Amino acid sequence: MNYEILIAFMFATAVLAISPGPDNIFVLVQSLAQGKKYGIATVAGLMTGCLVHATLLAFGVAALIKEHDYLFFVIKLFGAAYMFYLAYKVFNSPGELEISKGTDDGRSLSALYKQGFVMNVLNPKVGIFFLAFFPGFLFSETLNVVVQFYVLAFIFMGVSFIIFSGIAILSGSISKYIGSHNNLGKILKWVQIVVFVGIGIYLLLSENK
Repeated sequence: MNYEILIAFMFATAVLAISPGPDNIFVLVQSLAQGKKYGIATVAGLMTGCLVHATLLAFGVAALIKEHDYLFFVIKLFGAAYMFYLAYKVFNSPGELEISKGTDDGRSLSALYKQGFVMNVLNPKVGIFFLAFFPGFLFSETLNVVVQFYVLAFIFMGVSFIIFSGIAILSGSISKYIGSHNNLGKILKWVQIVVFVGIGIYLLLSENK
């Protein structure tokens, strides 16, 4: 078992979770509008949805990857190309972050949990991202590939849950900080670009073990 790969995966996941995107901005907005515990309920729904994508990936792709090196090669090319595409999209996006408060509509914790879950499950980009991201971080030559996908999935969910929950808890302070630092959006934009390009290069250099 290669623990260095797992550490690298945790670091990459953490940076991606911190970088501004639709999920963490959504959590921030819900926390500002509904309250911290409602933001955390949204996070729980989003992370549960990740498990659905991980299951589809594990049982639909794992066996084929294990038996066919050429398929792994195709997948890692696809994954790297997708990461470079995400970097390109970020490069062409505005450098400003816009966060607007919603209004408290009295939704329950369970309703926000379900909303986060459905939002994640019905987003095909999450499944595509997992397909592009996970195969390059297989960390064991002996452990079943399906088990490895689930280990990566739970690490991804755990790290993302901690960071997203932190965003929910610190929502008020984060909002004030973003509002008082006009250049923050541009800095985070380039952080995203570097992360996506770095992951893409890593995937290109990865081997099927």
